[in-house]
Amino acid sequence: MLGNFKLTPPTRRRLANFRANRRGYWSLWLFLLLYGISLFSEFIANDKPIIMSVDGNLMMPVFFVYTESELGGEFLTEAQYADPYVQNLVAERGGWMVWPVIRYSYDTVDWFTQESAPSAPSARHWLGTDDGARDVMARLLYGFRLSISFGLGLTLFASIIGVAAGAIQGYYGGWVDLLGQRIIEIWAGLPVLFLLIILSSMIEPNAFWLLALLVMFSWMALVGVVRAEFLRTRNFDHVRAARSLGVGDLTIMVRHVLPNAMVATLTFLPFILNGSITTLTALDFLGFGLPPGSASLGELLAQGKSNIQSPWLGITGFVALAVMLTLLIFVGEAVRDAFDPRRSVAGAGGE
Repeated sequence: MLGNFKLTPPTRRRLANFRANRRGYWSLWLFLLLYGISLFSEFIANDKPIIMSVDGNLMMPVFFVYTESELGGEFLTEAQYADPYVQNLVAERGGWMVWPVIRYSYDTVDWFTQESAPSAPSARHWLGTDDGARDVMARLLYGFRLSISFGLGLTLFASIIGVAAGAIQGYYGGWVDLLGQRIIEIWAGLPVLFLLIILSSMIEPNAFWLLALLVMFSWMALVGVVRAEFLRTRNFDHVRAARSLGVGDLTIMVRHVLPNAMVATLTFLPFILNGSITTLTALDFLGFGLPPGSASLGELLAQGKSNIQSPWLGITGFVALAVMLTLLIFVGEAVRDAFDPRRSVAGAGGE
């Protein structure tokens, strides 16, 4: 069945237009590569061995918790594998450890460093440490993954709500559209930052609470374009024919009208993702985002502001954020070109 799968001519034209934008095309691959690397942060930067052997038994501390007593020690708490005492216990039992490239997690405090925190980049810490003696490279890896994952989740849920609201307003029009527009105007006028400050004082913020709160105020980005497409498309001949044949409103909206609105929606998605990441970074920078100690690019920028004498903190956060957002902007431009009907590439009609 997959062998008979063929792309439609419009899809081939869009893919050709996307590939023709070399900057956006390679930006997408570079972004996917960086995000893919960050997904395996536990295997790249961790204070636990990836795999180890004790008395001939293989253990994977990355996935499972092993107490010090299981390694021949005295305590029933989780073993601290970076401690020389624990390493000697493993060696005495004929064991070995395979460590990640970076032997620190995002929250690991380097108690054995000889320099005061924050320390400059060195062979021990490639990008230095922050004011809590935590490895900046490890925090950058985990923070990059968290920012992208949070942005993708916020973009997904906000887009679903925004598309649904815009579709209902545009399809039914009349009082439904009028009432929906008034609700959006009132909702958009609420002071989001003040509400986040109030709520953060009432509940302990975490990624899920913050995601839910931001979704409540981020879904309006797509309502306008989807509403306009539905208002334009609802009176097309094929839509009126389907309605006259007794096809349900939901089926008409999903099957006959929504595909037209998805062109504008997909064009906006990379820019909405960009804004989602920027929002999380700004909130973390101001101290109203994720809990203290979380791996966050905004928190890294805040540390750079608080420690002017340690420029590697601010430079690292700035470069990471600038590269991430620039790649997304280039991808967004390429997607916009791909769905632009005025653009055509030779051979887009394809084989």
